[in-house]
Amino acid sequence: MQVFVRDNNVDQALKILKKKMQREGVFREIKQHAAYEKPSERRVREKAEAIRRSRKLARKKAQREGLLPMPKLKPRLPRRPDLFASDRPLTGTTIAR
Repeated sequence: MQVFVRDNNVDQALKILKKKMQREGVFREIKQHAAYEKPSERRVREKAEAIRRSRKLARKKAQREGLLPMPKLKPRLPRRPDLFASDRPLTGTTIAR
């Protein structure tokens, strides 16, 4: 996994890394391997995960078929790379000297 640090902004890079690790399931795997899991507990967990997956798929299928309303999408703001540059002022602003 690779994250680029731009303009020495380590906090932003850590935030991106954490999000990537969360998506990949790294934290879940670390938590599972932190302690021994009995085979019976493993079966129960895997069965619960399978039920959760099947319910999610059924919900998505029902939404596609029009039986359930589609989820409301959050409005996305356009990315502006110049917002993170500390040496450039924002557009439309004036600097008094």
